[in-house]
Amino acid sequence: MHPPPAHPYRELPDKAFWKRAVALPAKSEVDPVGEFRLRLDRTMRVATAGSCFAQHLSRHLRASGYHHYVAEPGHPLIPAARRTEQGYGLYSARYGNVYTARQLLQTFERAFGSFAPAEPAWTTTGGAIVDPFRPTVQPGGFIDAAEMLADRRQHLAHVRRMFETLDVFIFTLGLTECWRSTEDGAVFPICPGVEGGSFSAERHAFHNQPVDEVITDLSRLTEALLAVNPRAQLVLTVSPVPLVATATPGAHVLSATSYSKAVLRVAADTIVQRFPAASYFPSYEIITGPHSRGSYFDADLRSVREEGVAHVMRLFLAHASGTGPDAAAPAPGDAQAQAHAEFDATSAALVEVECDETALDR
Repeated sequence: MHPPPAHPYRELPDKAFWKRAVALPAKSEVDPVGEFRLRLDRTMRVATAGSCFAQHLSRHLRASGYHHYVAEPGHPLIPAARRTEQGYGLYSARYGNVYTARQLLQTFERAFGSFAPAEPAWTTTGGAIVDPFRPTVQPGGFIDAAEMLADRRQHLAHVRRMFETLDVFIFTLGLTECWRSTEDGAVFPICPGVEGGSFSAERHAFHNQPVDEVITDLSRLTEALLAVNPRAQLVLTVSPVPLVATATPGAHVLSATSYSKAVLRVAADTIVQRFPAASYFPSYEIITGPHSRGSYFDADLRSVREEGVAHVMRLFLAHASGTGPDAAAPAPGDAQAQAHAEFDATSAALVEVECDETALDR
């Protein structure tokens, strides 16, 4: 019998074949990670930002004994539960959810003094003052605009220090749709009028970022980050959470979600190809891939179940450590047991509370 003919596919590993890597393994064993450059140890300062899904990453890092870097922890005399309500510790600074590449870039520029948005303070229906760029971080709002601006200055100083001193920055890309100021292009985390302020068709405009724009924003952010912190490593991931609503004229929310995630995925891959300091981790693929048969989503088809989050973080920690699946196990000790308990008790509630865009469908 003659041997089968030789061709390039004969030498490929199992992960290159759909049946072997996706269809046959149990869903929990599917590992879509390709080349992953990051090597993480427990001493490295790991900063996080992004859409609400990124809050899962922050808490799992802490619970697994890694250093989730919180540059803006809040005053130590404020009870921990109250600080969490005020947006401290959900991410590495109190910027709330950062949904788009443009919003992240402008956050960096504001922290380093190269961009100062003109949008005034927003007023809620109850008369409270909120920050247009962090509208939900202060429960009940600020007393007045002066207090809000003072808090913003302090916040941006922490953001600047975070970027200058972090070792790893994980950014979860969530959306391409955004609302921005027609005066200076400042991007808001949510449409004006939803969580404060008043919408004006003359001052506010809808924008859906195309892929080349997202790539440009992420490139500028990466270059700026490496300029102030040459040792920094960047990890990009795409949130698997669908859009809660779309403002794209005539669009169905399902098609709008597909567009948004496709743009973000292509942009992330382009950045990884351009910058050796950047890596991509496939959170989106782990949660939404056919292997999960939809079981990683809750009944609303948006909220990611803890089983799916655990799959994402087990693979992330295993690949980032470079020592195999056992590296995902948490470090021993009472402090770690307490961190696990706190995570289990609060994760679902916190993610729902801090997901700003859910207010669009109330």
